[in-house]
Amino acid sequence: MSLTLLIDSRARTVAPMDSPRALLARTDPDVHEALLGEERRQRRGLELIPSENYTYPEVLAVLGSVFTNKYAEGYPGRRYYGGQEFTDAIEDLARTRACALFRCEHANVQPLSGSPMNQAVYLGLLEPGDAILAMDLSHGGHLTHGAPVSHMGRLFRFVRYRTHPDDRGRIDVDEVRRLAHATRPKLVLCGYTSYPRDLDYAAFKAIADEVGAITMADVSHVGGLIAAGVMTNPFDAGFDVVTTTTHKSLRGPRGAMVLCRTRLADAIDRSVFPGLQGGPHMHVIAGIAVTLRKAMEPAFREYGARVLRNAQALAAELLARGCVLVTGGTDNHMIVLDTVASAGIDGRAAERLLDRVGITTNKQVIPDDPNPPLRPSGIRLGTPAPTTRGMGEDDMRRLGAWIAESLARRDDAGALAAIRTRVEQLCERFPVPGIAAPGNRAQA
Repeated sequence: MSLTLLIDSRARTVAPMDSPRALLARTDPDVHEALLGEERRQRRGLELIPSENYTYPEVLAVLGSVFTNKYAEGYPGRRYYGGQEFTDAIEDLARTRACALFRCEHANVQPLSGSPMNQAVYLGLLEPGDAILAMDLSHGGHLTHGAPVSHMGRLFRFVRYRTHPDDRGRIDVDEVRRLAHATRPKLVLCGYTSYPRDLDYAAFKAIADEVGAITMADVSHVGGLIAAGVMTNPFDAGFDVVTTTTHKSLRGPRGAMVLCRTRLADAIDRSVFPGLQGGPHMHVIAGIAVTLRKAMEPAFREYGARVLRNAQALAAELLARGCVLVTGGTDNHMIVLDTVASAGIDGRAAERLLDRVGITTNKQVIPDDPNPPLRPSGIRLGTPAPTTRGMGEDDMRRLGAWIAESLARRDDAGALAAIRTRVEQLCERFPVPGIAAPGNRAQA
């Protein structure tokens, strides 16, 4: 039999391909059950972790696509492997859209996540031992902003500026200027992971110019809100580098971007590859391209505005019910609740308590927290995910009431069960994008 006839004969005997879900259920039921369980948890509960969101169904489509199969070391037009026609196309789309959306001159979309994103900037623009001026970690700075347990904290000398939580989280610009002149940092870093206010980027830029420092803003939490035009863009203040993850307020895949001025582009690109990473994850870059196209639409600007309105409504309800909020409120998507001052329990206990009623939060240190990081004095709350589901300000007020009641009646099993029922009833009204309810098709 000829090879052609053999192949044709075998092709006719192959059964039709199962759907990926059906195939997974048959070949690995343990993973399939975990997947179904996570979908059920997300459908029936409220995600309030401010760094989490629900991505677009279109992003899920490309994340599970053939782009997963492709190695693409290098950059468009300069790869180390063949067969790059379509990988080049999607990476060029992502870079062009990022530059247009954030009004920047260059974009690198290959960082795998937030940590290597920031590492690439430090390692590409600085020398080991250089000073970096950044926010104090307990006042809202991120692990990658020089935590002693991180490698970057050992390679570079981080100098800390602090906030004034009792004065709406104000940052004393004069104190930042004094620190900058005393320590002569090579990099002035703005950014946060648990600071519920906006930043005066122009003031930081002026201080950096006085000492000849590069300016960098890590806007991972508020990248989507900047893209939507509802929060300040550091590039408008003349910043040199802006970094952001793509899965928080942007609603994209779990990736990251380094945005910069043209004069820094070569150094940044060399630092990402080959300096820090190998082959990029092209399925994620495809998802970033889709996400940035979505963020250019008018509906996304309205989404960003609704995220802020929902955060204001949630904060106001919590304050009205006697809860203590770090900085006294919020200017962005995030709320930091002092659970010790509000209810006499630490953040770990509050996180576990709210898990019981179907409200997912995360424990969080507060400024100058006397408690350890795994048993801190607060929790973080955020509104991007419930806003994505379509919830509004009235729903946030209900949610604030349920959180306050859960904290106050934490030993009342009947009360907690009733709150859990109300949470699930609310969630039934607002489907999760991309997750099908039992017997239905996935929501767009």
